[in-house]
Amino acid sequence: MEPLRGEEATVGETAVVARGCRVDCAPIRGVLQTDERPRFAWATGTETVAARGAAVTVTAEGSTRFEDVRERAESLFESCSVQPGLPRAARPRLFGGFAFHDGDTTDADSPWDGFPGAAFFLPAVQLTQTGDDAWLTTIATGPDASTAAERSLETWRDRLEEMDAGPVADSPGIDHVERTPTRAGWREQVRAALESVERGDLQKVVLAQSLQVSLRDGLSVPDVLGRLARRYPDCYRFMLSLADAGTFFGATPERLVSVRGRTVRTEALAGSTGRGDTPAEDEWLASELLESEKDRHEQQLVADAIREQLEPFASSVRTGDVSVRRLATVQHLRTSITAELDSDRHVLELVEALHPTPAVGGLPPDAALRTIRETEAFDRGWYAAPVGWVDAGGNGSFAVGIRSAVARGRLATLFAGAGIVSDSDPDREWDEVQLKYRPMLDELE
Repeated sequence: MEPLRGEEATVGETAVVARGCRVDCAPIRGVLQTDERPRFAWATGTETVAARGAAVTVTAEGSTRFEDVRERAESLFESCSVQPGLPRAARPRLFGGFAFHDGDTTDADSPWDGFPGAAFFLPAVQLTQTGDDAWLTTIATGPDASTAAERSLETWRDRLEEMDAGPVADSPGIDHVERTPTRAGWREQVRAALESVERGDLQKVVLAQSLQVSLRDGLSVPDVLGRLARRYPDCYRFMLSLADAGTFFGATPERLVSVRGRTVRTEALAGSTGRGDTPAEDEWLASELLESEKDRHEQQLVADAIREQLEPFASSVRTGDVSVRRLATVQHLRTSITAELDSDRHVLELVEALHPTPAVGGLPPDAALRTIRETEAFDRGWYAAPVGWVDAGGNGSFAVGIRSAVARGRLATLFAGAGIVSDSDPDREWDEVQLKYRPMLDELE
């Protein structure tokens, strides 16, 4: 599935045209600080992308949201005119994500008000930095789309050269916090889940908490991402600001799935411990995690489930050895998983098959999701759901939206969860959740 190369292609009655060029500078934070919405940021490894303004928007709701977005994306890219010679990094992408649950109805006072079941946009301006190279891409629609895209390219090329985002701002500070549930409520939730495990109704369920914070000063999410880049350079750092909604952002260590050609990469991430104050303590904690029967059991459940979810699509699935993934405040057990597809597949087919992984949902999936809905006293919204991008070839990369928050004005709501299995202790799981809040809290306090 590659884009057409004609002078001007159409979606329905509207032409969609993309133009791009190499640029000397890539002020990612400056582009994200501009007012126009939607805005999206994506950073992983050597690639960083900033996107703003919507040439085309795609939304969907309910259980068919993955299929609906995929069909719309295929139609859109097949009809989009892209200038020849643009490298892969500079070609247009749809950016966005999905809600965790099917058919969520969000109350007006929810932090997720304005977030639909799925939302993606083809940006009017896309700035991509890959290693030492930077590319600017502009997209326009309408009867004069070719001229508009070229003019926008010239305007933004000049604008980038003059753009100065200034120094990264300090954290805004926190005046007040409100936890859902309370510690006593959490103990009750975990004990009820353990009873379900003992009865055989569940093998595992991931229960989450929310932490609403009132900020002392205004919040600049692009500046938060700048600070997160220093502490979590190996995580997927993301930001999505929708029109008339808050901003969802985070630094997640967990890849849901990446597809390039017929190669699929994903991972199982489960089991957690803290970081030590000294290298020796750090190593001791890592060794304890690797030897923990409870954590190895939880990790194996996740890895086995992901293999089973991939096998209907794959000619082969390979699982790596269990290792320890070290982050600034926490360590996890990690297993890399690679598959070769048996035929060409769209990345959103794999996203639908894998979401939610047992690392954020549970097993069996339907029973775990039902338990989550009945237990959690807040709206998960897009927390722990897929966020990422897809291109014209059906390739793409999606992360799991954990270690995340949604902010609007001077209110931010943070989310974190813990996997409950047969050997779980409510107080230990509470402490694990507090560790998982730290990436966001550290940048807000």
